[in-house]
Amino acid sequence: MNKDIFKNKSILITGGTGSFGKNFAKYVLKNFSAKKIVIFSRDELKQYEMQSHQDFKSNNLRFLIGDIRDLERLKLAMKDMDLVVHAAALKQVPTAEYNPFEVVKTNVLGAQNVIEAAYNSNVEKVIALSTDKAASPINLYGATKLTSDKLFVAANNYRGGLKTKFSVVRYGNVLNSRGSVLPLFLSQSKDSKSFTITNLEMTRFNITLDQGVEFVCKSFERMLGGEIFVPKIPSFKVHDLAKAINEKKDIKIIGIRPGEKIHEEMITATDSINTLEFDDYFLIYPQFKFGNWSREKYLNINKIKNCKKVKSGFIYGSDENKKFLNIKEIKSIIKKIIND
Repeated sequence: MNKDIFKNKSILITGGTGSFGKNFAKYVLKNFSAKKIVIFSRDELKQYEMQSHQDFKSNNLRFLIGDIRDLERLKLAMKDMDLVVHAAALKQVPTAEYNPFEVVKTNVLGAQNVIEAAYNSNVEKVIALSTDKAASPINLYGATKLTSDKLFVAANNYRGGLKTKFSVVRYGNVLNSRGSVLPLFLSQSKDSKSFTITNLEMTRFNITLDQGVEFVCKSFERMLGGEIFVPKIPSFKVHDLAKAINEKKDIKIIGIRPGEKIHEEMITATDSINTLEFDDYFLIYPQFKFGNWSREKYLNINKIKNCKKVKSGFIYGSDENKKFLNIKEIKSIIKKIIND
């Protein structure tokens, strides 16, 4: 990775006090020479806790209270910013099913506000974080994130003479992030008689926070605007995750939750028409060629000799993944997360 990608750059992170935002800020502070990192979030307590932590004692770090629903506040926050990571979202699937209007306001209208504020400040690059639930969505959260993805890709067509470029990073389940299943299982291992699992066949993609952060950094370096970047990551069975924590503990099947899938996808059969495969990631390129986007141009700028187009009908799903984590591998990941 080019160590100069953030050199003297001012970076805004929406949802900066969330799991990803904190780890991204920590990683950039440690490994790059950014001019300034601005944490933009609506939770003053989380900002206070973050400021108080040793990892974030830096003169290059700033904190702004604000909500992505507030366009004027976003415009002020993005003044003089070079790069934006859009990580703010309402992401709990059951919560979204019961509070649909609120989720649309944040995940869809908030995304539009981020785009308009980026235009207003002529930001260089914006990366929006997405989710596997945006591929063939069956729940409201996934539907709003798919809409968000479409907005950020299409935003490249509206920039006119502005330099702002927009791309999306889509990845799967982040173990130990807020709302993920690992904290629940760790708690149940100590305090409950059994693990609660919705379906024994359920599978999920797995990526660690560190891997997600590194992939976003690489995507800033690679992007031309309009791409959806998808990392190649392993899958796991949720049942195996429970066994990795405590093999002797009972399993209680509680049934599928509202809006929940048994398996997830990150690339659909429809996406395959516009998907390129590289050694460690896939790229869904824009159907409309913004700024003369082309495969050749992308390869040349990134100094890549070759890639291949996936077969029509290809699906990148958590149940048909080439790489599945076994229980031993899951235990190793959990141990590292706990020790960190």
